[in-house]
Amino acid sequence: MTSFPATRLRRFRRTGALRDLVRESEVSLDDLVMPLFVAPEALSNERLPAMSRFTVEGLVREVEELVRAGVKSVILFGIPESKDDEGSGAWMEDGIVQQALRALRPRFPELLLITDVCLCEYTAHGHCGVIHDNEIDNDASVELIARTAVSHVEAGADVVAPSDMMDGRVGAIRELLPHTPLIAYSVKYASSFYGPFRDVAGSAPSFGDRRSYQMDPGNVREALRECALDLAEGADMLMVKPALPYLDVLRAVRDRFDVPLAAYNVSGEYAMVKAAAAAGDLDERGAALESLTSIKRAGADVIFTYWAKDFASWL
Repeated sequence: MTSFPATRLRRFRRTGALRDLVRESEVSLDDLVMPLFVAPEALSNERLPAMSRFTVEGLVREVEELVRAGVKSVILFGIPESKDDEGSGAWMEDGIVQQALRALRPRFPELLLITDVCLCEYTAHGHCGVIHDNEIDNDASVELIARTAVSHVEAGADVVAPSDMMDGRVGAIRELLPHTPLIAYSVKYASSFYGPFRDVAGSAPSFGDRRSYQMDPGNVREALRECALDLAEGADMLMVKPALPYLDVLRAVRDRFDVPLAAYNVSGEYAMVKAAAAAGDLDERGAALESLTSIKRAGADVIFTYWAKDFASWL
């Protein structure tokens, strides 16, 4: 008798066809959302090409390429021509995101248009809400955030995604938009992995930080409370951000809530792989696919990622 066991798990690893047959988690292009930045002036980013700024006209051309490649969903971030203390460019009828939506909607009726709803790109101080007496005024900010969401839908957005982390903003938006799908950035940590995004969006705070409203990285039970509150207020989908340093949180949310769940594969995660690949330390495609698979395996139904366009070409 042989001393080897009858069960040999390597049998299904022997060929690519066998591995495909029993794969438990697999990323599809249908799962991915491509972030896009629109601004009055274009700004290319050679080091991080997916984080370039587009004019409205340039955005239309970029979206044409994305749709041709098979990308089905995008999320828009706007960088206005000027900023003020209230972030009024966020909800103006001719704001940069509103212009982009009106340009994209008739040309790409099949494309899912999601908008990030926040004030940080539009405020002169870079915070996600308005400031009164040197504090972020939660309730005054919520009113403006809800106003911004309405302006996006009126301009053609299919889905709004509030990312500000103000208490009560989901309920305020839901009251004004009872029929619009809402993706809540329910679990958004005060992370060090947002640096490249803030550079591109020009949204770094001019003073202090965002720890008074974004979550403490050490907390997971609080994350579950945030999710429960947002669902009670009318959120249709939850999001965890960032993704890779918080896969345990993503799994905890998946296990607790049986609703659509998203994760944001953020700019710092993208930049790290890009830098390591440029240095010859790893293969970008392999590392990107492994990263996206880990996010899907941890429980995400939807992944917001700067690799969406590349992923389409890798298919």
